[in-house]
Amino acid sequence: MNAGHVLLVEDEPGIITALKAGLTAAGHSVTVARNGTEAIALALNDHNDAILLDLGLPDMDGKDVIMAVRDRCTTPIIVLSARHQETEKIASLDSGASDYIDKPFALGELLARIRVAIRARNASRTLREVAEFRGGPLHIDYGSRKVTLHGQDLRLSPKEYSLLVALAEQAGKVVTHRRLLAAGWGRADTDPQYLRTYMGMLRQKLDAAGGAAGLIHNEPGMGYRLIVSG
Repeated sequence: MNAGHVLLVEDEPGIITALKAGLTAAGHSVTVARNGTEAIALALNDHNDAILLDLGLPDMDGKDVIMAVRDRCTTPIIVLSARHQETEKIASLDSGASDYIDKPFALGELLARIRVAIRARNASRTLREVAEFRGGPLHIDYGSRKVTLHGQDLRLSPKEYSLLVALAEQAGKVVTHRRLLAAGWGRADTDPQYLRTYMGMLRQKLDAAGGAAGLIHNEPGMGYRLIVSG
């Protein structure tokens, strides 16, 4: 069922009551944080399987919460917000959110998104047990989320890192657009333009670190392939 512990970051009593009831009925345990400060402290204990985050908190913007915890916490963050502007969605995803759901939403859809997020988290935990990836000049340390190419550190955004890890998991094989979208955004039906944009930025960073843009090959109409030696 992929039930787990959910951290609900919300300050509206009515929404808290409704979501707690729905999440609990689905088998999840729930902890509530009513402001950003409390959310950051509870997010960093790493006992959560998913975080549901409202952007309009009383003490800070929800995007600040994302940025405060993302480098130290890999728990998937699903934004629940009445801000329907595309700029808000992009900014939240760029900050490290895994998914974005517009309010109002159906409970069934939310529960499905949580299941996807928890499956992805469990897969990531399994991957971290491998400890690292080494292929030719590319090295990924999963524990520290550190990436080097030709010994040079690469500063990757959370999305770029997730895409590179998804490619490394299947090195030498084609990773489909849908699989990469699911890895980077938690949803396979995300606008593919996001994927093209981020893959372009990732390839530029690889190229700048040693002329290795050829590590990632575009397979038109299918996806991308990471080609490394060793």
